Amino acid sequence: MINSSKHSKKTSKQPSDLAELSPAYFGMVMATGIVSLAAHLLQHTLIAKALFLLNIVVYISLWILMLIRSIRYPKHFFGDMIDHLRGPGFFTVVAATGILGSQFVLLTANYGIATVLWAVALLLWFGLTYTIFTGLTVKERKPTLDKGISGAWLLAVVATQAIAVLSVLLAVHVTQPGKLEMNFLALSMWLWGGMLYIWMMSLIFYRYTFFSLAPGDLSPPYWINMGAMAISTLAGSLLIINVADAPYLTSLLPFIKGFTIFYWATGTWWIPMLVILAIWRHVYKRFPLKYDPLYWGAVFPLGMYAVSTERMNEAMGFHFLSFLPPTFFYIALTAWLIAFIGFCHDLLRRIIFKRLPA
Repeated sequence: MINSSKHSKKTSKQPSDLAELSPAYFGMVMATGIVSLAAHLLQHTLIAKALFLLNIVVYISLWILMLIRSIRYPKHFFGDMIDHLRGPGFFTVVAATGILGSQFVLLTANYGIATVLWAVALLLWFGLTYTIFTGLTVKERKPTLDKGISGAWLLAVVATQAIAVLSVLLAVHVTQPGKLEMNFLALSMWLWGGMLYIWMMSLIFYRYTFFSLAPGDLSPPYWINMGAMAISTLAGSLLIINVADAPYLTSLLPFIKGFTIFYWATGTWWIPMLVILAIWRHVYKRFPLKYDPLYWGAVFPLGMYAVSTERMNEAMGFHFLSFLPPTFFYIALTAWLIAFIGFCHDLLRRIIFKRLPA
């Protein structure tokens, strides 16, 4: 009886699921959205539309949960923003908003909603960028590099490039002078995202090679190493396609083409490396494979690689790479299904667990 009472008190002090909700959960929207866009580009219309509708529901649901969390658990919510490991996860909100906006452009031609999402993404990007990085800069107690950095930091790059992508897509449907300004914004964000990747990837690669790496350290967001380059390739490819709408881009065309291939080649290099590390983690080190919201961060890069390669082939006529988009689409779709099944199982388990008597 006494033991039961102690256990009850201990349980009651544990934070709720909502208090501990990962800021990176919008990665589910990113993953679902990009697989939907890949399906659309490869003419799998039914899959594209089904995932699009699901994505709207997930996006709205996560916004509601995030707002409730910020009100009920402000200490957890705002504390996460200046946490070296959890803080960068907030950039999934920006990227998810940009990806959903791109879906509205390409799947429904609803430029009004897409423009609203573009504005929301831009405001979020500005607010989160300067809040998170300022907080991480001025906080007094900081972790060492090996404990404080992960692939999740590259979500800042993905968020930046998601705005570049949506800006290019909307620029086609904007009249002058807005068309010129939207393309310039896209170009600026594309360049800044590339610079940010170079800064962050240098630190991550240094952490990889000069500090001991435990299986638990190699979390799924490390796949963003590749995903950040894939979305940078997509933004560059769309800028090339948009040259006719922004003549000043013509003088920059060789530069844009060169950097787009540079991004794609870098992202491609990461794929075998990440597969080898995944085998090392789960097969050699036998690290348990169970559902974690961070796994959506591994699905997104696979879908983005399919979309970016498809667009790069269109922009530059690289038809010899035409086998890659469908191949990676099916890999991404399979990974999405596995992650979604894991999500449903985890959600059901939590509901059942809460209904059980204490």
